[in-house]
Amino acid sequence: QAQLVESGGGLVQAGGSLRLSCAASGRTFSRAVMGWFRQASGKECEFVAEITWWSSGVTSYAGSVKGRFTISRDNAKNMVYLQMNSLKPEDTAVYYCAARLGGAAAGYDYWGQGTQVTVSS
Repeated sequence: QAQLVESGGGLVQAGGSLRLSCAASGRTFSRAVMGWFRQASGKECEFVAEITWWSSGVTSYAGSVKGRFTISRDNAKNMVYLQMNSLKPEDTAVYYCAARLGGAAAGYDYWGQGTQVTVSS
């Protein structure tokens, strides 16, 4: 059974950094678009970043994190990462890893259980 498991969340001061990891198992995701989403308390889930499997990984970011966050993947290890720098209190949320097998209109097929990121001011 396909599974995504996030790790690396925690408590960090504003201006600090964290690196989230997503371990995929149960199938290969080498031809899946991999993404990170987040959901703050009382708010809707929002897109953070995604990376394609073609062209060595084309990346896209939400405007609120562009220039501070970097998504990457290691297909050989079935891993996806989110490097988060210059963290702000408004980055506090549960972060989810997701995998999309189809086109953009198809939506994401697999989701992890999430990892909490808390940024203190």
